[in-house]
Amino acid sequence: MKLRKFRIPHEIIFIIEKIQKSGKKAYIVGGAVRDYLLGRSVANDFDIATDADPQDIMRMFNRVVPTGIKHGTVTVLIGSHSVEVTTFRLEKGYSDSRRPDAVEFTHDLIEDLSRRDFTMNAIAYDISNASLIDPFNGQVDIAMKTIRTVGNPLERFSEDGLRPLRAVRFASQLGFSIQEETYTAIPACIEAFKKVSWERIRDELSKILLSPVPSVGLRLLESTGLMAHIIPELLPGRNCQQKGMHVFDVLDHGFLTVDACMPDLELRLAALFHDAGKPFVKSADEQGIPTFYNHDKKSVELAAQALRRLKYPNDCIDTVCHLIALHMFHYEDNWTDAAVRRFIAKAGEPYLERLFLLRLADGSATTGIPADPRSLVPFRKRIDAILTEQSALQLKDLKISGNDLMAAGIPKGPVIGKILHELLETVLDDPSQNERETLLKIAGKLKSKYL
Repeated sequence: MKLRKFRIPHEIIFIIEKIQKSGKKAYIVGGAVRDYLLGRSVANDFDIATDADPQDIMRMFNRVVPTGIKHGTVTVLIGSHSVEVTTFRLEKGYSDSRRPDAVEFTHDLIEDLSRRDFTMNAIAYDISNASLIDPFNGQVDIAMKTIRTVGNPLERFSEDGLRPLRAVRFASQLGFSIQEETYTAIPACIEAFKKVSWERIRDELSKILLSPVPSVGLRLLESTGLMAHIIPELLPGRNCQQKGMHVFDVLDHGFLTVDACMPDLELRLAALFHDAGKPFVKSADEQGIPTFYNHDKKSVELAAQALRRLKYPNDCIDTVCHLIALHMFHYEDNWTDAAVRRFIAKAGEPYLERLFLLRLADGSATTGIPADPRSLVPFRKRIDAILTEQSALQLKDLKISGNDLMAAGIPKGPVIGKILHELLETVLDDPSQNERETLLKIAGKLKSKYL
């Protein structure tokens, strides 16, 4: 493999050269080397492996954080970089299928590389002579676009239950295939995988969803059995056939909808779950045609359940569920301005663009033919016109508040909220009504309705 120039930040070079001047060895290892060999732009997260002890590193540099000193790792803070420096080590025992029970430091780089997960990640770069140390033929696997474990895959996956999911994630991110023996070992190591924390699983799933073609990883999750543990809510969609122009079953339709979305995590999560409820509400009309009434509500329920289990932040869950709940909107030219205002009010202006993108992706994944974005142009123009008018679309836009109603004699309590919502409905119908005195008069008439 022909090597191009490895652009290494001067801070990384400074760290390595300082370690070497102390009489120790130091190499760039891991993802930075892999990405360099792939011809990709290398991120700023360089990792360094050395035969220096963690205490040696802490004495050499001014700002060092003992992030994993028990396992030989410290983080050197230099400039804008946070560089993990890890002592060559051997690992023994993995009772929790996640972290080694014991770590033994070594002076042998090859021994250190042998404990790593995949051959493509077990390559070191020596800046002193611009050479690669590649004892497991990782360069060949990179050239062949193959993911292969270092040594026996059953052993590697049993040591760290996250590794099977990492294999799927790398396949999705890089467009690689998983070598047959490595692939076969994944379902055999599900029990080790089940010991991994939901937070770590969530992070890997998010990376799969943000990869160039997420369906590659999603299909691997399904075929290896990982999906049954991570997001079992989706599996009933397999072989659940749909009606009309739908070419794909519910599960493949979901995968392809994700592919058709821009790389926005919340949008792609919404795409993944938007039809998940269909198998649970599936019925048939008098002609035997499948129906899926209220599948949007069931999809929201399933998405919330899965995302809570995966420890996604509450604001992320709320956004995803909101997009799913409204993904079936159907605009027609005969909508009144009031109807358009109500749609904006219900959707919320910040969510409109992602709703449109989800709708287009949904359409593309129905037939496999990209949806024409021009189909939504008339609706977009109507919405833009309404937004330009700066009409009241939310309670906060009303020229009256709860305090005004209380000052007008309406007692504090739930009635205030009910009247404010009725006033908003009035203004959505006729924006000219959004004047303080007008609203107070209307509120006075509504007072008798509730008191």
